[in-house]
Amino acid sequence: MLALALLASSSVFATGNHAGGHGHDADANIGKPGVATKVTRTVNVDMGDTMRFTPADISVKQNETVRFLIRNSGALKHELVLGTEKELREHYEVMKKNPEMEHADPNMVTLAPGKSGEIVWQFTKAGKVDFACLQPGHYDAGMKGAVNVTKAAAK
Repeated sequence: MLALALLASSSVFATGNHAGGHGHDADANIGKPGVATKVTRTVNVDMGDTMRFTPADISVKQNETVRFLIRNSGALKHELVLGTEKELREHYEVMKKNPEMEHADPNMVTLAPGKSGEIVWQFTKAGKVDFACLQPGHYDAGMKGAVNVTKAAAK
């Protein structure tokens, strides 16, 4: 029984956690949890039952620490998870098999209808950081967006 339980749990760990299919070392691809006292800007994001984020395209500067204030204005549970497209797709497949999986990782927030939450994140690399709702069916319906991180000016 123990071997079977270990095997079952290792398959979940092999595909990653709810944070997008990666451990904290891989966060470097998308940045790192931010420090609230270093927030330079707040971005309000709405999640609704139209399976869209508003806004779905966000621009930030490299090394900027942003507070995302996220509201679920819908009647369904939604979430916002930051990650690479590959990580989000991999994790979405896990979520489809385990729809009640719940985690509290710094790069994500899951919200019941009418609730609000926040993510404080520092974008350390220039490029694109994707975000999506990984609740079953939501990603396929187009509930995704991107944070475009512009390269910091040379000092």
